[in-house]
Amino acid sequence: MSIYEDTHGHSHAYSQDEPSHGHSHARKAAQAASPEELLALLEYMLSHNEHHTEELHALAHEMPENAAHLLHEAISEYGQGNAKLVRAVKLLKEG
Repeated sequence: MSIYEDTHGHSHAYSQDEPSHGHSHARKAAQAASPEELLALLEYMLSHNEHHTEELHALAHEMPENAAHLLHEAISEYGQGNAKLVRAVKLLKEG
């Protein structure tokens, strides 16, 4: 198992036997108390998603070509979703 601290403040633990990545997504519904908090939460989630996309890309280089191909397709789809989040952040900033 490998464990490291990422750039957005939580650790990741990986094991071949356990797909969990060592941090909690236990917050059932994101709730913001203000427009500023909403923007900060969305920016955090975008950063979080982008980080996981980078991790998936790294994993793709460690697997057989047929599985890596599917993973790269998934990464592309994550990228499309992240692009929409970027646009949402921009709209929130514009007010």
